This record gives sequence, structure tokens and C-alpha cells, in this order.
Amino acid sequence: VQLQALGEGLVQPGGSLRLSCVASGIILDNYAVGWFRQAPGKEREWVSCLNGTPDGYTFYTDSVKGRFTISRDNAKKTTDLQMNNLTPEDPATYTCAVHLGSCWVLRSGTVDYWGQGTQVTVSS
Repeated sequence: VQLQALGEGLVQPGGSLRLSCVASGIILDNYAVGWFRQAPGKEREWVSCLNGTPDGYTFYTDSVKGRFTISRDNAKKTTDLQMNNLTPEDPATYTCAVHLGSCWVLRSGTVDYWGQGTQVTVSS
């Protein structure tokens, strides 16, 4: 199983960036998919999660609600995180993860597979 995160980038405050997580070796439909982030000197933080098919409920940590949108394409085995209106509090290494269950478990950090991190930088 492999989760490959794509979309690393540098954006200005207020800008947008889209991260993608491409899965291989699993049937993504059955998994809750989520994103975490970790900034230097800080603990890892859960960011967003999307329950598996057919539930499809989405969850966001308060600081990104209204700015970030998580989505999935089961056929392509991808999970995207659209990040808009990025602020100086958003820079971090972002990591995708999956759990064969619900977001209620995944958001606690209990996951089946982790992807590698991808760097998001916000700077003017």
C-alpha cells in the first residue's frame, strides 16, 4: 500500500493550493481519508477527513472550516484537499492518511496507512 502526496508549494497569504493524495494497493472506497499537518515545533494536527463510500460525510478542524475542502475520486484513488485563503498559520508538512473505518477514529491519529508529507509554505 502506498499513499503519495502531491501539490507541494509556496503561496502568498490569501492564495490557494490544492494537495492530492494518490493511493495504490487498496480499494479506496472503503476507507475514511484524511489530512494531518505538522508545523515545526508543533504537534501533529488533524485537518480534515472524509468518510468512506457511501457515507461521504466531511469533517474539518475549526481553523480551516470555510477555507479548506476535502474531496475524493474513488475511481482514480485520489483524495484532494483544496486550500483557499491560506494564512500564516497554515504552513506545515501536510500528510494524508486512511483508515478502514470512520473519521471519528482517523482524526485521533489511529490510521491504517500514512502517506509521506508534502510541504506547504505561505509567505509574501
